[in-house]
Amino acid sequence: MTGGASGGTASVEYRRLATPEEYRAAEEVQRAAWGFTTDGAVPHPIQRAFNDNGGLVLGAFAGVELVGMALGFLGREEGRLFHYSHMTGVRPAWQNHHVGFGLKRFQRSEVLRQGLDEIRWTYDPLQSKNARFNVRMLGGRPDRYHPRYYGAMGDAINEGLETDRVRLVWSLNEPRVEARLEGDRPGTDEDLARLRASEPLVETAIGPAGLRRPAGVRPAGSPQLHLEIPFDLGNVRRRDRGSSRRWREMTREAFTRAFASGYRVDDFASIEVDGERRSFYFLTRSEANDAS
Repeated sequence: MTGGASGGTASVEYRRLATPEEYRAAEEVQRAAWGFTTDGAVPHPIQRAFNDNGGLVLGAFAGVELVGMALGFLGREEGRLFHYSHMTGVRPAWQNHHVGFGLKRFQRSEVLRQGLDEIRWTYDPLQSKNARFNVRMLGGRPDRYHPRYYGAMGDAINEGLETDRVRLVWSLNEPRVEARLEGDRPGTDEDLARLRASEPLVETAIGPAGLRRPAGVRPAGSPQLHLEIPFDLGNVRRRDRGSSRRWREMTREAFTRAFASGYRVDDFASIEVDGERRSFYFLTRSEANDAS
């Protein structure tokens, strides 16, 4: 999970949590970031168990106030060890103040100190801000699609929408990741050129509510594809709730087809196209990647 934003700020200190009071404060951060009510937040005893036994529970402190947290643990798949980042959350008043980015940079340094070179996590692929943060700014790559991953959830972010997720792999020593962390990212002209050079996986059109909605899923054939998602899913859910379900169903089909056909996600961009702000994943077929 990711409930934060981007950048790095001098007024915030990043360190591992250490006291019972800090772990309890991390529960409050979770409730504030996701709108949890009766469930969803990781209890403080479990946080302590993770932090003392190979996991990491990290905090962002503005003075004595805990304003953000990241929690993860050791993962293993087919003999490969990695750090699994279960959640990164920032209090609403501190979102868009670069706290989330600072937490991920600190998490990366701590995981590298543990001798690991990969962090994985999941996020909602329809959340444009999270996609931009995870793929564009951090350089992570979504590589697996999980339909209805958490089942029904009643928090403010997930209520009423099926909890599909993509798994993201963050290869910590990859030159592309290091470049993205230093701010080396494509410009708008490059994004528009890539958009024009690729074919859409999901056709979209403006609906009756004045918002863009999906119209159909196309076959994955071209070496270069783009997959559109809502620029602002929250706005879609407020003004055209039926459309949000269509976005979920059609992007689920599109991602599943693309991954099964050997495509990978290379980048993500939110750009202005003919006066309209729109958001796109860019995908490349594996044969093209191998040839380069």
